[in-house]
Amino acid sequence: MKRTKLSQIFATEPIDTEVSVMGWVRSRRGNKYVQFVALNDGSTIRNLQVVFDMQQFTDEQLRAVTTGSSIHVTGRLVASQGKGQTVEVQASSLEVFGTADPASYPLQKKGHSLEFLRDIAHLRPRTNTFGAVLRIRSALAFAIHSFFNAKGFYYLNTPLITASDCEGAGAMFQVTTLDVANPPRTEDGAVDYSADFFGKPTALTVSGQLEGELGATALGAIYTFGPTFRAENSNTPRHLSEFWMIEPEMAFYDITDNMELAEEFIKFCISYALEHCADDIAFLAEHYDAELPQRLRDVVASDFVRLTYTEGVKILEESGKKFEFPVFWGADLQSEHERYLVEEHFRRPVILTDYPKDIKAFYMKLNDDGKTVRAMDVLFPKIGEIIGGSEREADYDKLLGRINEMNIPMKDMWWYLDTRRYGSVPHAGFGLGFERLVLFVTGMTNIRDVIPFPRTPKNAEF
Repeated sequence: MKRTKLSQIFATEPIDTEVSVMGWVRSRRGNKYVQFVALNDGSTIRNLQVVFDMQQFTDEQLRAVTTGSSIHVTGRLVASQGKGQTVEVQASSLEVFGTADPASYPLQKKGHSLEFLRDIAHLRPRTNTFGAVLRIRSALAFAIHSFFNAKGFYYLNTPLITASDCEGAGAMFQVTTLDVANPPRTEDGAVDYSADFFGKPTALTVSGQLEGELGATALGAIYTFGPTFRAENSNTPRHLSEFWMIEPEMAFYDITDNMELAEEFIKFCISYALEHCADDIAFLAEHYDAELPQRLRDVVASDFVRLTYTEGVKILEESGKKFEFPVFWGADLQSEHERYLVEEHFRRPVILTDYPKDIKAFYMKLNDDGKTVRAMDVLFPKIGEIIGGSEREADYDKLLGRINEMNIPMKDMWWYLDTRRYGSVPHAGFGLGFERLVLFVTGMTNIRDVIPFPRTPKNAEF
């Protein structure tokens, strides 16, 4: 008999039919007459109750059926008379695939802290919490591809190994085949990278944006979706060393087009999760964040506020609120400032625009005032910035001036300047940190809990 996933059983409830189910035991209880096993196969947050009539099974047969063990059961699906479930399986056969020693299996009890589970990241997906988070993460990834595909965007794979630093921050992981303990050196004592695999210094990418612009100026509209890496020594609930980015780039778009796309995109993703992950969202709301479902619906229903940085700073300065970090024109706004605008002042998402050029990247288009750039950050409740983007500088001379102004080595940027030298067009794009989106949709509070295997300073165990 072919296996049936539990998600299919709960969706169709084919009463009075024979089913074959496989999964992991979440719990077992009962007496000498009947035993009840809660089974889960990862396809849904809901457990299926399997009933073992002890007139048909022996204690020896069920001895290995402990929390964490994996089993195969066939039996009849019937309407359940007990509380907590609508259907159950009356078992007729049992096969134990794998045992789990109750003395050593670390998930014997419920209620483990998230901190404890981070130390066993290889097993935490088997918990209800992380099963829910990972199913939502998967659904959001599918929604992202669906959204851009429906709009005629092309999925572009940008390199993970690069010789350029998109952000200019220098916090990159070096990639080398040289002997790091004794690298070859030039006459002046510098490391001789001509002997390295690529013949030059290379690193893991911090962003696919620059290469994405190359694709947009050929295909019209592209998006990237892949891992990025930043070697920042940041042990905070909002930072990872390895994370995933979605970065659309669009030719013939200006800043207004960019804002409209960003709002439509993020609303689509949240709506998709509300429709397709209702059980998982309900579970997370019950156990972690009771306001989660309503907050998601409110974002989808809201018109995002458009506000300039200058206007935002004025609101913050006049708020009368004491912030940890001072607010003044020219300051790089912190999460506490962004969340005040969203959660207390406007009570809906905000798109902040026209930032001072000195706190933004070199590739952003200068405004006519010469002081600000056509940047945009989408600010969300509980998160702060969730999307960052801009209209890109399309003028060759202005872009070259910004590169020189910020002392970015020209040897790394010649290919990027060629897009402004040959057939330059107005274009724009933005970046969405995937884990921040998952953080918002799940209601979790630590970004390490929304990626399967978090990479943070001093943590690369699996």
